[in-house]
Formats: sequence, C-alpha cells, structure tokens
Amino acid sequence: MNKTFLIFKHEFLNTVNRKGFIIMTLVVPLVALLAIGIYHVASGISKPPPTETEKIGYVDQLGGFDQDTSQGNITLVRYDTADEVNQALVAADIKEYFIIPPDYITSGLIDRYTMQKELYPPPELMTAINDFLLSNLLTGKVSADTAARIQAPLNLVTITLTETGDVAAEQGGFGSFVFPGIFSILLVLSIIFSSTYLLQGLGEEKENRLIEILLSSVSARQLLTGKVLGIGIAGLVQVAVWIVSAPLLLRLASSSIGGFLSTVQLPAHFLILGIVYFVLGYLLFAVISASIGAISSSSREGQQLIAIFTLPAVAPLWFISLLMIFPNNPVWIGLTIFPLTSPVAVMIRLGVTGIPAWQLLVSIAVLCLCIIGVLALTIRVFRTYLLMYGKRPKIGEVFRSLRHA
Repeated sequence: MNKTFLIFKHEFLNTVNRKGFIIMTLVVPLVALLAIGIYHVASGISKPPPTETEKIGYVDQLGGFDQDTSQGNITLVRYDTADEVNQALVAADIKEYFIIPPDYITSGLIDRYTMQKELYPPPELMTAINDFLLSNLLTGKVSADTAARIQAPLNLVTITLTETGDVAAEQGGFGSFVFPGIFSILLVLSIIFSSTYLLQGLGEEKENRLIEILLSSVSARQLLTGKVLGIGIAGLVQVAVWIVSAPLLLRLASSSIGGFLSTVQLPAHFLILGIVYFVLGYLLFAVISASIGAISSSSREGQQLIAIFTLPAVAPLWFISLLMIFPNNPVWIGLTIFPLTSPVAVMIRLGVTGIPAWQLLVSIAVLCLCIIGVLALTIRVFRTYLLMYGKRPKIGEVFRSLRHA
C-alpha cells in the first residue's frame, strides 16, 4: 500500500477521533440549537407587558399647537405656564415636558425637561414630538395626504437589475449576507484548527523522536503530503457537518423570528467558491504550519509563531461593518487578493456585493502560486530542520540553508 496513503489514513483517523475535533464539530450546531431553544422558552415565559400610554407635558408659548396630541403610545398634555407643567412633573402626573418658545419658527429650538439622566432622548419620544410639531405646522395649510407624505417622504425599495436590464434573481439585503457571514466565521475556525492540528502533530512527533522513525521509512515529501491531505479532509468533513446542519437551524430560527428564512438568499456560485477557498486556504496555512513545525523546538513554540499568520486570516472580520458600507473599496479588493486574507474576505464580500470575475481569478491564482512556492520551501525546510532539536534556527540561518539546499 502507498506510504502516502497510509500517512493520510492515520492522520485523518487520528484527527477525527480527537476530543477537540469532535467537540468543535458538534458545538457549533449545538450552541445554535441551544440559543434557539432558550429564545423559545424566554419568549413563552416573559411575554411583553401590555403597552402603557405615557403622558408628556408641553407649554405652547407660540400658539397653534393643539392638534394631534395622541402620538402612538404617547399622549401630549398641554399646560398654560412653565410653573404649572413643572409642578405636574414633580407630582409625577407627567413623565417629562417640553416648551415651544415664541421664536420656534425661526430658531427651531425646543427645550425639553426630564428628571432622568440619559445620553440622548429615546427614539420613540423624538418621533412623537417631531410628528406632533410637523402635524400642527401643516394643519390647514396642505391636504391630509400631502401632510402625511411630508411626515414620511421616503419609502425606498431598491431593485437590482442585470446587465440586460432584467430584474436580478439576487436582490441583496441582509438575507443574502447570512450564509456568507456565518460561513466565513466557520471557514476561518476550521482552517485555523486544522492547521493547528498539523502543527501540534509535528511538534509532538518531533519532541517524542517519533519523526526519526517515520523519516527512516518515508520521504519528507510523502510525510508532508499525507499529513496535509489527511488533516485537510478531516477539516472538510467538519465544514460539511456545519453546512448540512445550517438549513435545519435556519428553519428553526425562522419559526422563532417569523419569516426570516424567506429572506435568506444563497449567492451565486457560493458553494463552489466556498469549497475552493476552503481547500486553497487550508493548503496555504497547512504548508505554513508544516514549515513552522519543522523549525520549532516544541509544539508550544510553534503555536506562538503560527499566530503571526493566522491573525491576518481573521482581519476581515474586524472591519466587517466598513465592508458593508464600502464593499468595493480598494482596501477590500486588496484583502480579496492577498492570500492570507482572501478566503474570508471573498466569502464576506459575496454576501454584500458582486465580485468581478477578474478579482476572483487573480485571487485564486495568487493563492495557488503562494501554495506552490511555500510548499517548495516547506519541503526544503522539512529536509533540513525536521530532525533538529533543542534550538530554533534564526530567520537568517533558514534563508541561508534554503539558498544552499
């Protein structure tokens, strides 16, 4: 039997039998299921209390503000003087009050008085006061329909068209971001954990001197190929479990939130690109982990060094809010092409906007070239430093040895 296949089989079975791998594979859907169950229980126990009407006082020093005093759950009560409304506030007859000054038309200034400290007024209160003022300003001057339109002038619906002018099947919105957003987080977790398993395995075999026995029977290329493929397939199985459980969890969440599943869209070619970038992303981090494992004196030291490369993989998630606003910014195009960030950046951008074909092709090409280049260097590092114990070589020594290898 092929030696590479034997190593592949051993690494795959050893990885999927790890407690950490099993826990990580099951904990994601279980935590989501638990969160949905807690929401169901909490919503059944703590039903929202009946809505109470709040009384807000006001003094009209300008005159003419006496219409539409009922604004949703807020009732506005008119008082004649500031002293009178202030006494009502102290007596808890009203929650707060505001004064419309004589120069309101020119200044727009409204003085609001409350007995509670706050950072800013509640949005529902601001809406109620604004609608009250606007309604009274327009009463008798324009029709009721025009007044309603002035109060709510915009109800924007965005429709995406194709290059031929037809309505596109994907209309964007938050629903199209759900799958890519969740998958990008799971992708980076799986890539990091899979490459970490490879690094830990090499470190343990090196510390236990088991690597000497392995290299006496197989070549460095066979050892590296078997380990990378075995752990990579295990990571792919992990991602497959998450993807298969996602529709069920979304359906359960939809029943809780109400109609949420109907808004979820799967971007075009998402599954294909998801698999491609998982495989390429894993291969890149795997060969980097193998290089670090070869030059590290212990698995703990290797885990510290690999953080230098795994942090960029998570970087797109730090600026996800900026991506939603500026999805085609040159910075995001750069993150799409940069090999360490491209797997996550591409997944997130797919849920926000369309990615031009040339950017995807360049991104995939750069990833492939980096994998080939790093793999060639890793094989040399394997041959040179895998049997070195006790001391990690300096960067200059590594480059000199690679030049002469």
